[in-house]
Amino acid sequence: MDNLCCFNSVTQVVGGRSSISSGKGRSHQNPIKYGFSLVKGKANHPMEDFHVAKFVQTRGQELGLFAIYDGHLGDSVPAYLQKNLFSNILKDEDFWTDTARSIVKAYEATDTAILSHTPDLGRGGSTAVTAIIINNQKLWVANVGDSRAVLSKDGVAIQMSIDHEPNTERDSIEDKGGFVSNMPGDVARVNGQLAVSRAFGDKNLKSHLRSDPDIQQANIDTETELLILASDGLWKVMANQEAVDIARRIKDPQRAAKQLATEALNKESKDDISCVVVRFKS
Repeated sequence: MDNLCCFNSVTQVVGGRSSISSGKGRSHQNPIKYGFSLVKGKANHPMEDFHVAKFVQTRGQELGLFAIYDGHLGDSVPAYLQKNLFSNILKDEDFWTDTARSIVKAYEATDTAILSHTPDLGRGGSTAVTAIIINNQKLWVANVGDSRAVLSKDGVAIQMSIDHEPNTERDSIEDKGGFVSNMPGDVARVNGQLAVSRAFGDKNLKSHLRSDPDIQQANIDTETELLILASDGLWKVMANQEAVDIARRIKDPQRAAKQLATEALNKESKDDISCVVVRFKS
């Protein structure tokens, strides 16, 4: 597979990994353009958000591959996902005939691989939201955790992912022998530790967590305007429709992604903020 296009990337490096990163690219076969912006949060730990934004050619088809991986307790697991999750999806023999099944199998196989590499990858974990655009005709979105995908159709925000939070999946956690507690603090956490109910990695909590994704599919038509993928550093402080309204006003998707991150900072988001904007129409 060949990366078709990615250009105009800007990075500011502080302490080893970038504290601010942005860039953009486009399809060579369709009018789709994309941009991304990542901003380190105010916590003392290094940046833990990773992204994917690229077009590839395979079997004579064009695929747009976009993702946000929001790590916790280190950046090893999101870095592993950035390198391996899409390749695991695309190499599955059923990808072209049963895409949803391939995504589920790849998510589960990738998590198994992460857990088997725990001594190297540490005890941390990561959310994931992935989007695959096939020939500018079909969109497949999958997610684990609380990173979110939002589609704009004729200006209306449509959430394409499920926020996997401990309170909404309490039964599953308790059935596995775990518990949900708001102590310490005021956020519901699995076993009082993790604020998402599904994640990659997290070996110490895995017996009480799920890593299977929710999957949604949409046809790309004349009403389809843009797609926003972002970590909870954005969504904690911004509603879906507000994000869509901001992104629609700015034709350059890189500038739109930067503006979304800026607005999140203005709303006092303390977390890492990562955002990808895909614009289907020029």
